[in-house]
Amino acid sequence: MADYRIKHNPDVCVKCGLCVAFCPCEMLGIGSDGYPTVLNIDECVGCMTCSGNCPKRALSVEATGDSLFDPFKDEPRAKPISLETQQLYEQWQDISMEKLGLRWQPVAVSLIEKDELLPDVPMPTENLRFCQAMMAARRGASILMPPFRHSCPDGTSIFGMTGVPEKLATGEIYVLFHKLVNAEAAAQMVAERPTLPPHSRRATYVAPLAKTLRKPEVVVFTGTPEQMMWLCMSMSYYTGHRFDFHASGYNSMCVEAVLYPMMEDQPNITFGCYGCRAASDIGEDMMFMGVPTSAMPTVVRGLTELAKKAIPDSRNKIYVPPIM
Repeated sequence: MADYRIKHNPDVCVKCGLCVAFCPCEMLGIGSDGYPTVLNIDECVGCMTCSGNCPKRALSVEATGDSLFDPFKDEPRAKPISLETQQLYEQWQDISMEKLGLRWQPVAVSLIEKDELLPDVPMPTENLRFCQAMMAARRGASILMPPFRHSCPDGTSIFGMTGVPEKLATGEIYVLFHKLVNAEAAAQMVAERPTLPPHSRRATYVAPLAKTLRKPEVVVFTGTPEQMMWLCMSMSYYTGHRFDFHASGYNSMCVEAVLYPMMEDQPNITFGCYGCRAASDIGEDMMFMGVPTSAMPTVVRGLTELAKKAIPDSRNKIYVPPIM
């Protein structure tokens, strides 16, 4: 499996200790000479937080070992969903993309339970953050990631695949990133976010909705605020219901796009977060909405009706007077 090694250049290192402070897994320490030293390389997940916060780029993280190692190769795989269900999901994707004018494919998200068979999907050859896997899935990739393939310990702990490292549990690292004013605010943010029980899930699986092999818990849409507006209205079309969304800018993809819709069986919007935007190519004008799979029939029907008049009229700016 992919392991990591730390390369350090003492000629440019200024012994500031930021790499040690920012390591979420506490894999680094300060040696007797003042330089960073590796305490336990087995704890490294390849998140690059240490190297990314080095002001002199004196530190780098490199993958080693057999990146194609698959501990599940002899394990039986789960049967895919029926052809009929696959065709239904493909229809949902086609209609939603056409009516909304989406550029990116909606992504089916599955959180594989600890005793559940894995789908027959390849793992990535390099560790990825969950948000990075999501960005690849919206372009057409299908990605299965056990915890050792995730490079973000925040994501693995939120999804119940691992425990939570101390720096993340206390919120300390968020203060280091200057994303929250102090430890009290950081601890409050951590306390308010939902998480799944530790070690209750064994992998994440993401794929375009039209290609998923498993019934997803949530479907995540990427689009402009205007497209998200219509998506929201599609679910209100038949009832007039107003939604109570949970959004903060923290743990966007994991918590706000996936866990809230999954746990509350309600759609949720998210604007993205620091990590999601820093680690992917998501544009400044884009945001996300997570929709529980149970709501997708309503989405499709509602969008079909809205596209008959409301969407084109709004986009044609029918209330804007002509320029004289």
